[in-house]
Amino acid sequence: VQLQASGGGLVQAGGSLRLSCAASGRTFSSLGMGWFRQAPGKEREFVAAIIWSGESTYYADSVKGRFTITRDNAKNTVYLQMDSLKPEDTAVYYCAAHSRPFWAIFTTGYDYWGQGTLVTVSS
Repeated sequence: VQLQASGGGLVQAGGSLRLSCAASGRTFSSLGMGWFRQAPGKEREFVAAIIWSGESTYYADSVKGRFTITRDNAKNTVYLQMDSLKPEDTAVYYCAAHSRPFWAIFTTGYDYWGQGTLVTVSS
């Protein structure tokens, strides 16, 4: 599975961005998907996850109510809509995939990773 993340950029605090992650190489609708982020000097942390059907999602407490993960299985793409952005959301955001029928919140639960896209939120 190859994952290509895009959509990062520079935004002011309170603004919005939408990240996209396009998948190829395997039937996308069989994959659970997730977003993680890694800020400078910090460990990679879980942001959001969605199961293969899109019917169930899970969020880190730090983004709940501000971020929304969705997927379009017809387009082999998962999205992360980020609203009310804060400077502490600044990080490289990674999409990831696994082949199990539930969502996963640990990096070890994912088999495939994209290259990351940088999100910078200015105050």
